[in-house]
Amino acid sequence: MVVLNKKEPFLVFVGDIIIFSISLWLSLFIRNGRIPNNSDFSNYILPFAILFVLWVLVFYIAGLYDKYTTILKDRLFGIVFNTQIVNSAIAVFFFYFMPFFGIAPKTILFIYIFVSFVLVYTWRVYSNYVFSLKRKEQAILIGSGEEMRRLESEINNNSRANLYFESVVDLEKISDIDFDNDILKKISSKDSVIVIDINNEKIEGILPHLYNLIFSNVVFVDFSKLYADVFDRIPLSLLKYNWFIENISLKKNNIYDFLKRITDLIFALFFGFFSLVLYPFVYLAIKMDDRGQVFIFQERIGKGGKIIKIPKFRSMKISDGGKWLEKDDQRITRVGRFIRKARIDELPQLLSVIKGDMSLIGPRPDIYNLGIDLVKKIPYYSIRNIIKPGLSGWAQIKQDVVPQSVEETRDRLSYDLYYIKNRSLFLDLKIALRTIQILLSRTGR
Repeated sequence: MVVLNKKEPFLVFVGDIIIFSISLWLSLFIRNGRIPNNSDFSNYILPFAILFVLWVLVFYIAGLYDKYTTILKDRLFGIVFNTQIVNSAIAVFFFYFMPFFGIAPKTILFIYIFVSFVLVYTWRVYSNYVFSLKRKEQAILIGSGEEMRRLESEINNNSRANLYFESVVDLEKISDIDFDNDILKKISSKDSVIVIDINNEKIEGILPHLYNLIFSNVVFVDFSKLYADVFDRIPLSLLKYNWFIENISLKKNNIYDFLKRITDLIFALFFGFFSLVLYPFVYLAIKMDDRGQVFIFQERIGKGGKIIKIPKFRSMKISDGGKWLEKDDQRITRVGRFIRKARIDELPQLLSVIKGDMSLIGPRPDIYNLGIDLVKKIPYYSIRNIIKPGLSGWAQIKQDVVPQSVEETRDRLSYDLYYIKNRSLFLDLKIALRTIQILLSRTGR
């Protein structure tokens, strides 16, 4: 069952292209004071069509084609406003620094930026209303724990979801469950949905009753699969060894592995070459700050648990020894604070990508001592080392905080497992584009 319609991002994309075109027509109308004729429109449509492609890419990087969650709804105005600022800068650069089309539409461009912002934001709000009109299926949620409550909240507060949990059965209170009253009487005559944590040990007592509902047109949905579909992460509390046997494999995908390695080499060499211009400035800044060494080589955990040594620009007075950082940590130098925030300290790691110890995209490699400690504290933690680590990963673009505790690291693992299970060139591209957005906004993690 698809709870968040996967066709909606495409429909929103088509709507954006139409809105861009309408905005151009209205801008010409406002500028000239008359209905644009074919000549007026044709003079501008080609250069603006190129901009449309670039603007849609900016929208994608900003997450405007992601699943429509309650978080995106709350941030919609700010995201659209910020993307329009970026799109405006792209348009100015395009027309004034790349004058291939012989036009510099100052007034029209100014009008267009304003008109398109109003229409795009209105379209996004209106599309949310239109997509919310679809009928919601009433459902029952059977499970337990914080992840169950989080799923209930997201689905029931998300106007775009196809389900609505009219009832929640907490398996922690299994002794209090009256199957007839709590479940059976709340099932409609046909096509009812039950989202269930089938691997919960406490569900054994009601499984015979649930089996009988198969003959009553009840659709059963696996809780863990629905959770992963909604939140783009794997619910760790529901995992057992059978999940890893069913979903994680070292079977080689020769085409994917080959293309990923080629991509790693091309981009690592490209960015590595152009990043060399920063090296003298970083060298001087570090030396002038505390006269210490410029580069360090950290022992980290690579693929298969192998120890790899990765180079970095030094950003701390002393080695952290694998200990988590604290707010305003005094171990970080003044220069180090800047280069860490801008991710400049990680540029030398491109050498590890070229060498083959790391990839551009993958789970972030743990410092050796910390990684060994986390394996003891977090179940299944070592599974994240089944693939090559990366400079950026799914957790880095999805997690709201830098992991500084065992609990936050558990959350990171849930995202890493999602990536390991679903990794593909398309997902790698999405991570790469979103990483660029994070770096440019200087909120990198």
